[in-house]
Order: sequence, then C-alpha cells, then structure tokens
Amino acid sequence: MYFHISLAILSKNCYCIDTMLQTNEIRVGTAFMYEGSPFIVQRLLGQKSGRAGMVTKLRVKNIVTGSTQDLGLDAGEKFDDVALEEKTTRLSYIDGDDFHFMDQETYDDVILTKEDLGDNAGYISPDDEYDVTITYYEGKAVGINLPINVTRTITYCEPGIKGDTSGKSTKPATLDTGIEVKVPLFCNTDDRIVIDTRDGSFVERAKDR
Repeated sequence: MYFHISLAILSKNCYCIDTMLQTNEIRVGTAFMYEGSPFIVQRLLGQKSGRAGMVTKLRVKNIVTGSTQDLGLDAGEKFDDVALEEKTTRLSYIDGDDFHFMDQETYDDVILTKEDLGDNAGYISPDDEYDVTITYYEGKAVGINLPINVTRTITYCEPGIKGDTSGKSTKPATLDTGIEVKVPLFCNTDDRIVIDTRDGSFVERAKDR
C-alpha cells in the first residue's frame, strides 16, 4: 500500500497522511474515491488486456446514492482510500436476501442485504464459528471484510478422478453456501476446501477435512 503525504499545518510538528490504493490492492469490500464519490467494491468481474496493460473490471456501489456501475481500472492507477469504521459481528441468520449480524459488543442486530455484500455473500454461513468484520461509512453499515482465505464444504461435484493431483484441470463444485466454484478434478463431495475470497479460486484441501 502506498501513502501520499500532505504537509498540513495542523500544529508545529503534525502531518496529515492520506492513504492511497493501487488497482492491484482493490478487492471485494474495498472502499475508494472515484470521480469525487465514495464507492465500495461488490464484485470482481475479471481482467482483460488494454492499451496500458491489464484492466481490472469491477462492479461497484456508490455508498452515498446506492447506485451501482461497472468500472474498468488500469493497472497502476491510484485512488484515495475511504476510511471505514469496523465492528466485530457474528452472522446470526439469513432471511431471504437479508443477512442478520449480531454486534459482539452491543448485541444489536445489523442487517445487510445480499447486494450489499456482493461476492462476499457466498463465503459466509450462520454455521461459521468465526467473527465477521462489518464496515461502516458515516455510521451506516456498507459491507464486510473477510480474511483472504476461508474454508467451505463441497455439497456436490462430480466424483473425483484418482491419480489426478495436478490441479490444472477443473470442474464445477457447489459449496455449502450455494455458490459454485471451480475445483481440481480430484475433489469430491463433502471435501472441505480453502477458497481465496478475492477471486473465488481454489487454494487447497483443508487440513481439517
């Protein structure tokens, strides 16, 4: 992460530091300023080659207006980070598209929609035994931050192929949260696997499987 340092005369020896983000640091749940407005990333739509190199395609939501749009960001672009407050919660239950979290300090019920969570909705379950960090913008819950790797269970996939351990060939697999990901051919139903929440890619079989 890069820092842009502006010398603001707040006091004789005080400096103001504004955090800057580069395109390759942006993931689902990241908030940044774009054309003067705060946006939060809901979905990574992939990458493609552009004139200036790789272009990262994102679906973002305007935190103030609630409108969504797709962006294409060039590699190396820099953006002002949006400071978000964080609170520790636990996912209590899901009611339709509403995800209910319990604040671990106040025990308040905090509701975020499936749209608010974006791709992150597919990586969490009320059965999880770990905390979830909710992010707030000016007192309003806007999204969640997840660890880079999470462990989920395959509820269905075609039977594994014995002897294929390369992981180069993949097949679709449905996880316990309902989303579909690509996994190596050697995976089987009921396997516990580690998923990279930045792009939904398979990392490895879980050690506790």
